[in-house]
Amino acid sequence: MLKIANAPVSWGVLEFELEGETQLYGQVLDEIQETGYTGTELGDWGFLPTEPEELKRQLRTRSLDLVAAFVTVALADRDAHKAGETIALRTARLLAEVGGENALINLADENGSVAVRTSNAGRIKAEHGLSKEQWKIFADGVSRIANAVHKETGLRLVFHHHCAGYVETPDEVEALISLTDPTLVGLCLDTGHYCFGGGDPVRAVEQYGDRIWHVHFKDSQPEIAARSRHEGWDYFQSVREGIFCELGKGEVNFPAVIQALRDKGFDRWIVVEQDVLPGMGTPKESALGNRNYLRSIGV
Repeated sequence: MLKIANAPVSWGVLEFELEGETQLYGQVLDEIQETGYTGTELGDWGFLPTEPEELKRQLRTRSLDLVAAFVTVALADRDAHKAGETIALRTARLLAEVGGENALINLADENGSVAVRTSNAGRIKAEHGLSKEQWKIFADGVSRIANAVHKETGLRLVFHHHCAGYVETPDEVEALISLTDPTLVGLCLDTGHYCFGGGDPVRAVEQYGDRIWHVHFKDSQPEIAARSRHEGWDYFQSVREGIFCELGKGEVNFPAVIQALRDKGFDRWIVVEQDVLPGMGTPKESALGNRNYLRSIGV
């Protein structure tokens, strides 16, 4: 049975340092629960309480599970790996105590930090990518952090491909998957980022099968994607213009993705994410619309 969560990112709580106000965590958790979801991700460190018993209490009163936590590291920089491991372990300890053994660390590149990747999101070319040696450094960082997290907490790690990071396109996802241990590193398939990055999420499910341990449901609006590519928007402008629209209003074929996941025996969490910038949009209304859409297609 597929389990459906949402996440603070749908309320504009992003890993980037951006201007704009977001709602307080109590209201965000209330609205996740009120709109029909049964789980959440942690969001930025410090957005939700980081004292385990208090976090458990806040989630328990709303009947929400803590399913994953997003951690970003500049993985192409070997010097960043040690600090990234420290951050991941701090997060994993909290996640293990509150979310339990099935919760996941969701590792990503330090997206939005490299100008050429940020300015070309949605239209990445080979020359924007990593060299062979940089790929080794990147994959070594992922493996190091996954090993450390598993050894200390028993939790497993998934990698989240993401526009404006070094793993965006289908070829880049494939490269990272090929360089990492399938027993140690899984994939978080984000349907919206995969689509905007030039891929077909249905084919990704068919291709990676058992490597997909976590899924983010996000849609991608094709007309906005085309404008972004034509007008040369950077990643943040694309988000501001609404590239990640409500589910069912973009080009992701969610019924086909769901069927492909079921065919592969996927029975883990699906996290609905509609990335918005701080203060943007109507998060509660969008969350309810997204949940109702999923119900309309049998989830």
